[in-house]
Amino acid sequence: MIVLGIESSCDETAAALVRDDGEVIADVVASQVAEHAPYGGVVPEIAARAHLRALIPVLDAAVSSLDGGMDQVDAIAVTNGPGLVGALLVGVSAAKALAFATGKPLIGVNHLDGHLLAPFLRRGSGEETPPAFPYIGLLASGGHTAIYRVNTPREISLVGQTRDDAAGEAFDKVAKLLGLGYPGGPVIDRLAKEGDPSAHDFPAPMPSRKNPDFSFSGLKTAVARHVRTHGVPTTEQGMKDICASFQKAVVSVLANKAVAACEREGISTLALGGGVAANSGLRARAKALCDKKGLTLCVPSIKSCTDNAAMIAYAGCVRYANGERDDEVTPYSRDPKRLRGKFRADGSFVPRKR
Repeated sequence: MIVLGIESSCDETAAALVRDDGEVIADVVASQVAEHAPYGGVVPEIAARAHLRALIPVLDAAVSSLDGGMDQVDAIAVTNGPGLVGALLVGVSAAKALAFATGKPLIGVNHLDGHLLAPFLRRGSGEETPPAFPYIGLLASGGHTAIYRVNTPREISLVGQTRDDAAGEAFDKVAKLLGLGYPGGPVIDRLAKEGDPSAHDFPAPMPSRKNPDFSFSGLKTAVARHVRTHGVPTTEQGMKDICASFQKAVVSVLANKAVAACEREGISTLALGGGVAANSGLRARAKALCDKKGLTLCVPSIKSCTDNAAMIAYAGCVRYANGERDDEVTPYSRDPKRLRGKFRADGSFVPRKR
């Protein structure tokens, strides 16, 4: 079985072809980093227009990898949420048109499910070792930070989530405060490797291992106050030290809570996913903790961590193999499973009064 995947949830226009065993046949990504860099973040309208320009060339490049073109494709999978509605609409509209024109089944895919199943992608490096079910998935990206219990590809439950900002968003905003440009995550990671993580005592956000939720707004505020009081570091080493101290605060709480979730759920495997899973500090911290606790750590390749269509195609393979297809696919901006609002001290959600 071969599924064509389309991804346009944020600022990456992507198309991929994946077999049901996870083998990636083609994975084409058109990045919009240069278009958003002047603004220090993703501008939704610019993103949607860039998707319009890039999607057809990206699709052509992916499908041309097959001798028989679309005739060899069994189904079409497309991200329909969560994400930027304008950006999602471009991908969903193209997928609908292509499915109608070719008579192929259409499958809507939750972007977060794609990230959680990314460890099953096989890119030919020989290093991929997919996790065994059940496993705990730590999903950390620019728009999402949450812990999930993955019993099967179709049985995924939320364990804990950020109460405010995502980890990746915190990296980008702190990088902007320090004048490091956009995207901030890779730059901070590179500088942090040569910095002193104990140089600045930034508070660990919601450090309790008993509470599976996250919060990064206070940490961003702490860095902002430090910069307002002391200014942006003027030396190269000073910049490396502040990046290392900030990164330590983020990755420590991410890894600690993910490993604690494994212990609490009685699960021996942890899988990382999302753009922040490409961070070398998080990978090292998670590996050290898993080794200490006797847990197995599964980390996708860097290309599989960031937004891509291969993970969407594989998630579509899972749904299609299960006999699922969608007569209607509608974009949505927020994951309907993600609760937002007020929480009690124990982390439980407080329903809004009507």
